[in-house]
Amino acid sequence: MAESTKETFNPLFTNPLEAVGGMTISDLNRYLPALRDEKEIKMTIHQMEEGLFLTDGLTGLEKLPDSSIDLVVTDPPTNPIENSSGKTQPMTLQDYYQWNEKWLDESYRVLKNTGGLYLLCGWQVSGMYHGLLSDHFMVQTRITWKNKQSKVQPRIPTWRNEIGDIWFATKSEDFLFNLRAVNLESDRKKMISESESKSQTNFWIDIPYIIDEAGRRPGKLYSKILDASSFKLNWVLDPFMRNGDAGVASKRCGRRFIGFETNKDLLLLSMKRIDQEG
Repeated sequence: MAESTKETFNPLFTNPLEAVGGMTISDLNRYLPALRDEKEIKMTIHQMEEGLFLTDGLTGLEKLPDSSIDLVVTDPPTNPIENSSGKTQPMTLQDYYQWNEKWLDESYRVLKNTGGLYLLCGWQVSGMYHGLLSDHFMVQTRITWKNKQSKVQPRIPTWRNEIGDIWFATKSEDFLFNLRAVNLESDRKKMISESESKSQTNFWIDIPYIIDEAGRRPGKLYSKILDASSFKLNWVLDPFMRNGDAGVASKRCGRRFIGFETNKDLLLLSMKRIDQEG
């Protein structure tokens, strides 16, 4: 009697109760056929295209043309390497440093001369990013905001962290800020004078600090970045998209968005969230 063969079942959602809420069968029927991967990134400087792509950030960046992006807004992963089974592999500190060098190099290449980069990170790696950004970009400031997790945090023997860092760096001194190019000395002096107001301090106490259970950050955080450093119809890129927060804010603010994500579940959810902004 021949042995019966068992059909292998690979679930679409690896963690449906925690990471990918709000997706129905109707949503899957709508968004699964629209999934695109790195092979479909075929842009030129004269023919750019909005979209979300199932690919890692470094690979996606390598496929974008030079000087094509106005603003990069991203929160890099602390462990970017995944194997075919989807389980994370540990990285050495040297590997992680070199990986960050590579994607920052590519970000510099794809940014326009007037472009900027906002890099969100925790205090543990903030010093490393300051050094890396200084090698590639002109670091303008470090922003501090209330980044308090809504989930119960583990008990620690010292001070509990409730802030996050955002490094703002530019490709040149001829960058966009407050919806205008500050490329003249008179402009810079005016900007410095205006920055004394509460709304332009690098201590963002006006941002709601709760991150929800799905890991989504407040929309006002991204809207404030987009309002300060981009025009309408500018190209915004998030190479490590996660829940699509930057994409949702970009659509809401009238910017054109490109996002990369390696997790299919999160990519589908991002597609739905951004689509619902229309």
